[in-house]
Amino acid sequence: MVPGSVAENTMNTVVDLAQLELMTGGDAELAAEALGIFRSQAELWGQLLDSSADPAQWADACHAIKGAARSVGAMDLGDACGRAEELGRSVSVSPVQASVAVSEVKDRLGEAIELLAHVEHQLMLTRTFKGLRLG
Repeated sequence: MVPGSVAENTMNTVVDLAQLELMTGGDAELAAEALGIFRSQAELWGQLLDSSADPAQWADACHAIKGAARSVGAMDLGDACGRAEELGRSVSVSPVQASVAVSEVKDRLGEAIELLAHVEHQLMLTRTFKGLRLG
C-alpha cells in the first residue's frame, strides 16, 4: 500500500493506532491482549444488534461497543455507535431508522474486527508498535 494513499487513509480512520498505543502505554503485548478481548466480545455484541428488538437493547449494546471501540482506537465504530445509541434512546424510532443505524454499526464493527485482527497479529509477531502498519 502506498503511504498516504486513499486506501491507507481510509484504514487510518477505521483504526487509530496512536490511540491504541496511548491507551496501552505503548505495551505491545497488552495491546494484543486487549485486541483479542475486543474481538472475542464482538460475537456477543453482534447478537445484541437486532434492529427489530426494543431500541433500548441495541442502544445499550451500542453504548458498550462505543467505549470498547474507542479504547482500542476503532474510532469510526465508536462514532457509529454513538449515533445509533442516541437514536435508540430518542422518543420514537422508525423501523427504517433502526435498521439503517444498526446496519451501519454492524458494517463498522466488521471493518474494525478485520483490521484489528491484522494489528493484533503484527503486535504478537513484532512485540512493538514501531513500524506497525494497517495495510
